[in-house]
Amino acid sequence: MKTTLTLGLLASALLAGCQTMSNMDTSQLSAIGGTALQAMSLSDGDIKTMSDQSCASMDQKNQVAAAGSAYANRLNQVVASMPQVVNGTPANYKVYLTKDVNAWAMANGCIRVYSGLMDQMNDDELRAVIGHEIGHVALGHSKSKMQTAYAASAARGLAAAVGGTIGSLSQSQLGALGEQFVNAQFSQVQESAADNYSFDLLTERKLERKGLVTSFQKLARLNGGGSGVSLLASHPPSTERANAMQRRLDAAGGR
Repeated sequence: MKTTLTLGLLASALLAGCQTMSNMDTSQLSAIGGTALQAMSLSDGDIKTMSDQSCASMDQKNQVAAAGSAYANRLNQVVASMPQVVNGTPANYKVYLTKDVNAWAMANGCIRVYSGLMDQMNDDELRAVIGHEIGHVALGHSKSKMQTAYAASAARGLAAAVGGTIGSLSQSQLGALGEQFVNAQFSQVQESAADNYSFDLLTERKLERKGLVTSFQKLARLNGGGSGVSLLASHPPSTERANAMQRRLDAAGGR
């Protein structure tokens, strides 16, 4: 099942790059196809290296909240009760100063929360969203998403499709890879699994879980208002997910 899903994602990535590929010669197409197939067999070490490099590139492209700033202090307070290690890797929490409403996490423990999201959410809601993103890492979704991003970047000629290696990607290629990762979609099954991971994580740590319901409700309202919520560009609609979390909360006696 996992191999079939990966093949399907890689095929989609290649199809997404068909406009670029139509202008390439046979040798370039062969190189791109080889790179896309290599994405299937990327090791955990490869994924960590790519995540380290693309996260660093994203940090350079975005304005990171300085240590001691209001946003950084609030995030530190919010995540004090959240995991500091994910899958054996230390979590690295930072805030991007932008009006965009978004958050994401990579397999190397790189967790980024946008100030636009923080402006919309109370602390319980913020923990719920961060728990969801951590779930994607803990459940292996972020690894498969990086594989898909790498394949899609190769299809567009942005990654190592011209004979390079992961360790020799240029800054622009790493930036493109990071953007591809942030914008790539998870499957409905993965989203549901990450929602449930967050619910269980908050339960285990005796933290408020209602934020899982109200955060999704807020995102749904924002999206309905045409505000261009970045978090919803890479995630399915939130209303059904809010309802699912409410059912779990009800089953637990609303506590």
